[in-house]
Amino acid sequence: MTGTTPQPSPTTLLRFATAGSVDDGKSTLVGRLLHDSKSILADQLESISRTGTPDLALLTDGLRAEREQGITIDVAYRYFATPRRRFILADTPGHVQYTRNMVTGASTAELAVVLVDARNGVVEQTRRHAAVAALLRVPHVVLAVNKMDLVGYAESAFARICAEFDALAGELGIPDVMAIPISALAGDNVVEPSAHMDWYGGPTVLEHLETVPVSLEQAGCPARFPVQYVIRPQTPEHPDYRGYAGQIAAGSLRVGQEVTVLPSGRTSTITGIDLLGESVDAARTPQSVTLRLADQLDISRGDLIAPAAAAPALTRDIEATVCHVADRPLTVGQRVLLKHATRTVKAVVRDIPSRLTLDDLSQHEAPGQLVANDIGRVTIRTAEPLPVDAYADVRRTGSFLLIDAADGTTLSAGMVGHAFAGQGAGEHRNA
Repeated sequence: MTGTTPQPSPTTLLRFATAGSVDDGKSTLVGRLLHDSKSILADQLESISRTGTPDLALLTDGLRAEREQGITIDVAYRYFATPRRRFILADTPGHVQYTRNMVTGASTAELAVVLVDARNGVVEQTRRHAAVAALLRVPHVVLAVNKMDLVGYAESAFARICAEFDALAGELGIPDVMAIPISALAGDNVVEPSAHMDWYGGPTVLEHLETVPVSLEQAGCPARFPVQYVIRPQTPEHPDYRGYAGQIAAGSLRVGQEVTVLPSGRTSTITGIDLLGESVDAARTPQSVTLRLADQLDISRGDLIAPAAAAPALTRDIEATVCHVADRPLTVGQRVLLKHATRTVKAVVRDIPSRLTLDDLSQHEAPGQLVANDIGRVTIRTAEPLPVDAYADVRRTGSFLLIDAADGTTLSAGMVGHAFAGQGAGEHRNA
């Protein structure tokens, strides 16, 4: 790394996810982070130290089946803080049959830690997880080359894996990669610098997590406000109050701003913004607020409020990339429900043009269906027009879920637009 590292405010929050192949040490890395940063309680430490040496993986492997089998099955969320930053981390499974869980963990992440076993290098599941991170437009990736103690802390082993992952990142268009050689079990370069790798001069994992810039891209987007609830108290104190409650999905809103309500297309002006019981002049993502408008419009849950000058276009035809997460396949002609922001509409899968082949990142044409953990292109026709953005522009309003209309099962997680950022966009960094 070069230049001056920005110093984040202690109040900033970083959401990050861990991913990697089976037994690469994800849960141990998370446990080491929590243990060495003194973010676990004494009773937690005692519960994982009954055999003498702490089993750090047990800090995240909370399900009984996980403890019995020694694998991670579900996403484990942990919250911790250092004097420099607050964190929400998602420890995601490594088994291929649980890739769907990795999609869940990474969908809101601003950084993904992809672990690679120094003995095995980049394997198919590494490629799969890197592809999911690129697909979900996670802005920062840490390549954590783990178990360096098992290869004698050799710089050549680290360099070989970096070169291989660098080529992959370039193909996927991952914009920022930081490579760090670590041993999660021994603690090398996790929280404290390693005494065994004097050839590495970069940050530890925690140092990088504390200093990586938190993406403000959603704050800089045109405002998007999906309406969750209409508030009409009809009390003597507020006989005419009508407010529209929800979370700002992107951008910022201010009093006096002209807005459009979609799908109706009606326009009005914001006359008030209520935040935590107080009136404010402006609010931004991801704050939850109640908007008051100058006109008595017919607005209900599922509508979208956006700036009149930068409102998204309405469409019934959606081209997208989906990660299929259900055990039952997704097929051409299938009738589904499509959930976009706070609105759910009927839809039909018109075509599945291709499925991503992970070994060489090529497209398998006309697969006919997608099965669990497949990533593929789809075209969808909705019964009602929706105000969608390209996922690359606005993650919240560029994403959707496909749901089985019969039983409510989530079938696929979708991202509107092209799958990856583009060829050759990856920038690989290591000291």
